[in-house]
Amino acid sequence: MAGMGTGSERTLRGLQGVAYQIMAGNTMNSIVRTFAPALALALAACGGQAESPGTPPLAGARIGGPFVLTDAAGKVVRDTDFAGKWRIMYFGYTYCPDVCPVDVQTIAQGLAELEKRDPALAARVVPIFVTVDPARDTPAVLRQFTAAFSPRMVGLTGSPQAVAQAEKAYAVYASKGLASPGGYLVNHSRQTYLMDPDNRPLALVPQDETPAAVADTIEKWAK
Repeated sequence: MAGMGTGSERTLRGLQGVAYQIMAGNTMNSIVRTFAPALALALAACGGQAESPGTPPLAGARIGGPFVLTDAAGKVVRDTDFAGKWRIMYFGYTYCPDVCPVDVQTIAQGLAELEKRDPALAARVVPIFVTVDPARDTPAVLRQFTAAFSPRMVGLTGSPQAVAQAEKAYAVYASKGLASPGGYLVNHSRQTYLMDPDNRPLALVPQDETPAAVADTIEKWAK
């Protein structure tokens, strides 16, 4: 259809649409407009080219990269530790009052749905939760949080510098926000990536939809 743009352009618009600033009150979300240029740069490698229907939406995007973080058991974890596995990458924080727990629950339920449909594929998918609030999200805190959703979910934290490096690699926006009764909020973008076994981006996972939609997306692109 004329005027719709390439698949990469549509993906950029979708990424811009999920760049949210989580604010106090009743989950008031506003687009972080300063984040759009970073997303455009991340997609520069695949922009402007015609794509076949079977091409993953994020194929060729500059998203993903090496990281050295700490898991919920206090063990040092590198991106290479997940080599050969499909990965669901989500960035959030455990003190998030509303959005993050709902997103993580949908991701976990989506993976559970996939386990029913295709156990072999589901066994090769690793859901990863990377905190954007390393000051409060210690390994012990992450362990309690991820265990509440799925025993398979990997929680990662680290030094502020290590977390910032991971955020940059995955084109994630995060900054300390308003004070709240629990301490403070963290403004952060809200996108979930499906990465291939070589840590290359494939597609956005619709964690803001239904578990079935999450399972559908993994089934479609994890080939």
